[in-house]
Parts: sequence; C-alpha cells; structure tokens
Amino acid sequence: MQLNMSNRSNSDLTPVVPRKVRPAFFMLVACFALWGLLNNMTDNLVPAFQRIFTMDQSRAGLVQVAFYGAYAVLAIFASILIEEFSYRIGLLIGLGIYVLGALLYIPACVAQDFEIYFIAIFVVAGGCSLMETTCNPFVLSLGDKKTAVRRLNFAQAFNPVGSITGIALASGLILANLNPATAEERRTMDPEQLRGIIHSELFWVCAPYVGLCAIALLIWCFFLRYKGEAREETVGSEKSVGSRLSRVFIALLFAALPLWIMLEIWPDLDKVTWVLCGMIGPFVYLLMMKDYRSMLFTLLRKPRYTCGVVAQFFYVGVQIAAWTWLNAYCQRELGVDPATASHYYLASIVMFIICRWTATYYMKKFNPAGMMALFAVAAIITCAGVMYLPSSVLFTIGGHPVTPNVIALVLMSGCMSLMFPTIYGIALGGLGNEVKLGAAGLIMAILGGAVITPWMASIISSGDYNCLVSGFSTEIDTTLKCSSASLRASFIVPAICFAVVLVYALIFRKPLEEK
Repeated sequence: MQLNMSNRSNSDLTPVVPRKVRPAFFMLVACFALWGLLNNMTDNLVPAFQRIFTMDQSRAGLVQVAFYGAYAVLAIFASILIEEFSYRIGLLIGLGIYVLGALLYIPACVAQDFEIYFIAIFVVAGGCSLMETTCNPFVLSLGDKKTAVRRLNFAQAFNPVGSITGIALASGLILANLNPATAEERRTMDPEQLRGIIHSELFWVCAPYVGLCAIALLIWCFFLRYKGEAREETVGSEKSVGSRLSRVFIALLFAALPLWIMLEIWPDLDKVTWVLCGMIGPFVYLLMMKDYRSMLFTLLRKPRYTCGVVAQFFYVGVQIAAWTWLNAYCQRELGVDPATASHYYLASIVMFIICRWTATYYMKKFNPAGMMALFAVAAIITCAGVMYLPSSVLFTIGGHPVTPNVIALVLMSGCMSLMFPTIYGIALGGLGNEVKLGAAGLIMAILGGAVITPWMASIISSGDYNCLVSGFSTEIDTTLKCSSASLRASFIVPAICFAVVLVYALIFRKPLEEK
C-alpha cells in the first residue's frame, strides 16, 4: 500500500528514515515482505489442494475464502487494538497469531483434513490482517511527516519481493513435490499407498509455513524489546490499562465468537456466508461504542472513502481471483504441469513489479487517478485477450511455450500494478482522526478475494457461461475439472471488476483540494 505520490515534499534534506529508527524500519520492511510472501504462496495452495484432495475448482477456491475472509473479519479488531494501545502491540499480536496458525498446519497434515487446513489458513491470514493494518501507519509514524509518503513507498517496494519469494517457495517446495498421479489413478490406488502419497505432499505444504515461524519469531523478539514508538493521543489514551484491555477483549469476542458459534451450530454452512456473517460482530461492536460509532458515521458520510472501499473490494477480488486461476489456465491452455505453470505466475509478478515502479515514477508528472483509469481500460482489453485470443504457440522461452492469450494474461498483472495504492491514497485523502478506522475499512475490502474467487470458480465448474466463448473446447479435463471454454468465460468477472475501478477513477479523478 502506498499513498498518493503527487504531494511530495519540496525538501530533500530531511532524511526519509531517521537514523535512530532504522532498525525498527527495516524490521517493518521484513513484515511487508512476509505477508507478500504468504499471500502469493497461499495462491498456489489452490492447485495443490485440488490435486492432493482430488476436489473441484469451487472447493479448492475455499483456500482464498479462508485467507481473505480473515482479513475482512479481523481488520476492525486490529484498528481498535492499535487505537487503544499502540502499533507495537498490534504487530506483536499479529505475528503471534501467524505463528499459531502456521503450527496448526502440522495437525492438519497428520489428519490429512482439508477442514483443519481451512481453519489454519484463516488463523494465518488473521495474523497477516493485524500486521497489514498496523505496519502501514507504523511506517508513516517513523520520522518526519514531510517524508512519510516516500517512506511508505520504500517499504511497500519489498512487498512484491516477498511475493516473488513466495512463488519460488511454492513452486520449488509445494508444487514440485506433488505426485503426478491423476485423479483417476488416485481413485484406483490402495488406500495405504494413497495415504502415504498425500502425507508426503502435505508435508511439503507445511514445511515453508512452519519454517517461516523462525523469521516471524525473530521480528517478534525485536519488537518485544523495542521502546522507540511515540505515544499518540487515541480514543482510549485517557482510560486505564484495564479499561482499554477490556475494550480490546470485547472487540475480539465480537469478531471471533460468532464464527465459532456458527461452526458449531451449522458445520455445513457455506464458507462465504460464514465469513460474511462473521463480519457483523465487529460492526455491532463499533455501533455500541460511542467514540467508534462517531468515527464510523463520519467515514460513511464521505463518498470518496465509501466508494473507495467498494472499488478496493473489486480490485483485490480481481487480483486474487486472476492469480488464483492463472495456474489452472496455463495448465489447460498450454498443457503444462502445475510447477511449470507457476513460472507464468512468476512472470506475472515480475510484470506487476516493473509496472508498479514505472507508474510510481510517472505519478510525479500525471494525475494518479487518470493513470488508474487508463490502466483499467487496458486491463479490460487484456481480459478480452484472455477470453478470445488463440493458444497457438508463437515462440518458446527456456522451453516454456508463449501464446497470445497467455501474453494477455501476464500483461493483465501489469495493468493491476498501481490500483491498490492509488485507491488507498484517494480514499484516505482528507481523513483526520478516522484514519486508523478508515484504513481498517480498506483492509476489510480484501474480502473481495474471498468473494470474487469463488464467483470465478462457479463459472469454471458449471460451464454456464460457455456461450460467451463459443468455438473453444468444452471437453472437461478430468484432473482440472474444467474445460478451456469455462476457464476462458470466467474472465468476464475480472472485466466487470476492472470496470468498477474505472468508474471510481473517473468520478474521483480530481485531487481533493479541487473538489
């Protein structure tokens, strides 16, 4: 995440990161890389679990429901935690929750149970939600306000570095260790033989998540001893520690208790519905507390902010959905295995990074919202390319076939590059005391990944929209559980999402001071 680059300081003498806070800053940079790594490594669990548990696209897509649903459910709790206490406390708790979730992968591996993995992924993502809600404003606070935007931009540059590392880990450890046996071959195996294969595959799913606990614990130990955070005036600063603890504890209950109760009463409840219902509790808490209720109503009266949350919902949804099904698309259209398909994912992330840096540079010269509108139009065009361009091989790179439709798929990532930070900056423009709660709303919008991904999955699995791409094969791949036509047709969903971003960019294209 990064703020609008158009309002840069005229002074180049003020250090972007003061010397005395550099150790803390670089530890925060490690957090940016860590959740970028986890986000993109988790994307690759979808094709992995689909093969391991021989499930269809819709059920495999529940990985994203768990991950991005946790962001939505716990973002408000995270903002209350840092409002009542401090960024440091929020970060410590976020890292601790991540470690707890990662360790849950071990019993999930032993039991070979997808439902336990669902809970473990939800807990891991809950830790990421706290970290992401905390780290961005924490970075802004580490130095002069005149250099805050540049400081956050620098920290954000390491998020995609983590993403590339996550893809490499997923490709080299998780996808590369999947047994090549097809779904039909697995069904005919001896149960003990199949159990041994699944145990080996799930071991490599667990290994990177558990191994990363060492890095998380190192960061945790640093901030446990860190005493350099300045105390800010917050809604809870005049209250006793006990009073603030009780407010945070009650907020946590409102976030977690409804989820547990629903699982106990309705164990077969649709997971998307489960997440959406789980979001009610945090909002009820906000409405109960006078100070937070006032903040919430102030935010809701700002169209620039509320529409920004909607735009962010659709943007994050399209990013996660497109990257989730990129692997399956490349497998089906190019005839490659999951590990090879992940190389195209890596190419997409590289394209994303190149375009993000390029766009950030040109924001000094051009209106960010205008640039986002241009990128959104280009993204819609790439969606059409993914749907309708042929899969005939143009050339190969290192033995990897390159086709017109896959080129469009990779270019789509470049078009997405500037959208999250630009929406973030536009939406938070002009906010005062509500900025922490406002940031939580934009993190909650990450729920889009839990909603848009299953929407695409339903189109892929059902084939109901094949009429949009008549002429392409409707033959079902028995391993991927989909056809070429259904995969192509599903990219109508990203086109709709990019259209929403385009509308937001056009409506709020003028800087705040001109409106």
